Amino acid sequence: MTHTTRRASGPDGRAVLLAAGLADLAVSAVGSVAGTLGTLLRRSDAVDLARDAERDLEARGRLALDRYAHVPPAYLEVLARHVVERRAAADGRTADGRTTHRRAPDGDV
Repeated sequence: MTHTTRRASGPDGRAVLLAAGLADLAVSAVGSVAGTLGTLLRRSDAVDLARDAERDLEARGRLALDRYAHVPPAYLEVLARHVVERRAAADGRTADGRTTHRRAPDGDV
């Protein structure tokens, strides 16, 4: 005997299917986690495992903060600095306004 389901049509039907799939995934994950936790609680080295898990979480947190806390310089600011440096070099001075000594071309004295 074959089991058939109605096909969802339109955006509403698709949203229902997505929600049902997500709910099924969540239930499956919760069941898996509950089984794993039960096994872990019955182990004799549960204290050591908890300590290791805490260290791992701290390390992950540190990495996440390092990844998102470092803010690179603004792109347009970097471009503006390059423009200032190029213009200054073309005018024979440094970006901070000091004059550089340019060597005269061969033949010019």
